[in-house]
Amino acid sequence: MEPIFNPYLPLTEHIPDGEPHVFGDRLYIYGSHDAVGGTVYCQDHYAVWSAPVTDLRDWKYHGVSYLRTQDPTNADDRYQLWAPDVTRGPDGRYYLYYCFSFVPEIGVAVSDDPAGPFAFYGHVRYPDSILGGKTLGEDMPFDPAVLTDDDGRVYLYYGFCPAEEKEFIAPKYSPEELAAMPPEAQERVGKLRDLKLGEYSMVAELEQDMLTLKERPRPLIPGGHHTAGTGFEGHGFFEASSIRKIRGKYYFVYSSHKSHELCYAVSDRPDRDFRYGGILISNGDVGLDGRTAPTACMGNNHGGLAEVGEDLYIFYHRPTDGTEFSRQGCAEKVTMAPDGSIAQVGMTSCGLNGGPLPASGCYPAAIACHLTDPTTMSHIDYADPVLRSQIRVTQRQNTVYVTGIKDGAVLGWKYFDFDWDCFLLLEVRGDFRGRVSVSHGESGEEIGGKDIAAPGENWVLTAMPIRAGSGAQPLYLRFTGRGTLDLKTLAFRK
Repeated sequence: MEPIFNPYLPLTEHIPDGEPHVFGDRLYIYGSHDAVGGTVYCQDHYAVWSAPVTDLRDWKYHGVSYLRTQDPTNADDRYQLWAPDVTRGPDGRYYLYYCFSFVPEIGVAVSDDPAGPFAFYGHVRYPDSILGGKTLGEDMPFDPAVLTDDDGRVYLYYGFCPAEEKEFIAPKYSPEELAAMPPEAQERVGKLRDLKLGEYSMVAELEQDMLTLKERPRPLIPGGHHTAGTGFEGHGFFEASSIRKIRGKYYFVYSSHKSHELCYAVSDRPDRDFRYGGILISNGDVGLDGRTAPTACMGNNHGGLAEVGEDLYIFYHRPTDGTEFSRQGCAEKVTMAPDGSIAQVGMTSCGLNGGPLPASGCYPAAIACHLTDPTTMSHIDYADPVLRSQIRVTQRQNTVYVTGIKDGAVLGWKYFDFDWDCFLLLEVRGDFRGRVSVSHGESGEEIGGKDIAAPGENWVLTAMPIRAGSGAQPLYLRFTGRGTLDLKTLAFRK
């Protein structure tokens, strides 16, 4: 089997908001579906991928699982399908919970197969005895998560709670910027201004029909305005609800109001008494070992935990192309301590490979987990035009590569398994004139380097010897010079 890397799906596929679930002998990933070069979130229909639990390197595409026009709310195809979740109900069927772009309701679809296709089933609603049976619309029904517990009881989780105006970027566009947007983006911005947003993560039990609420939803963990004295200070709930029962405890994963980080809370009960646990991952590695400067352009984050045999993984996503509209799924193995705590893990290039990547053969440069230059921001602001020119992964004509490499740029990959010294080959193009320096650390001792002059629009290979040593090591490239460079592949040769 060939090695696998992050992102774990083909580089031309964009499945963010990934919720991993083991059904039978396979791990299924349910997410939204971004478009290459997207202009808004989630422009494609839902699709399902899965891998055997015995080999998470072997992913299979099952095709489109649910069309956004199957829900009567979107029969005219005005909205996008946002982050979903799936559970196996007490009746043995598979239920898909989803929402449209800031439409205040949660839809449900059902299938006899975890891979789908799913058929529209209904909208989450109150019983006639509560609010006259109306559709759930309070507290911003958004990013639904669902849990079928061991006793057959079913719980629904949701919420959207921006803590500060600066973290809720869309309404801040100028009239000129709005006029330049496509119609669907203008509509989204207009809706945001009129929404009544949530204040807490919410939870409610569902009836066995998987549609009807047993109760009025209740706060689960605090949003960013309500964290004082709770233990959630600095990491209040924002969005991206995800729930798992692991080794007898309930783990609620969510995006904090910092947006780039996935945190977790833990409880002995599925619907109350959750306490803050910590950060699981940041898509800029902020917080890891006290780090404050991001290792990449950050964006929103969403994912969940998956227990596969004795191993535990966190699935998450990263932005590409200088926007939040073309995101890709990644995954990392995490470790649970005897007390049930889980330490923050860093982003890697090897992900689900089960160990470092062999330092042999050719790899796409786009699996870099470190992409910085002097303009890399320590906050998220996709209204800033700098993001369109900084170092980033992009795709053009089905070719995925790193672009915007310039003076001061640093690229890094974690980890390769080196077997002594070798040649490093880089496939480049552009108008860059300068030097590339190779090391095993962000600012470590140089183990190789070369003066390069990129030839223009054609891809060419440039080779340099490196003193790689042996064993698992990261690999970093630092660029100094003038002009800009694109990097498509890196390869190792003895």
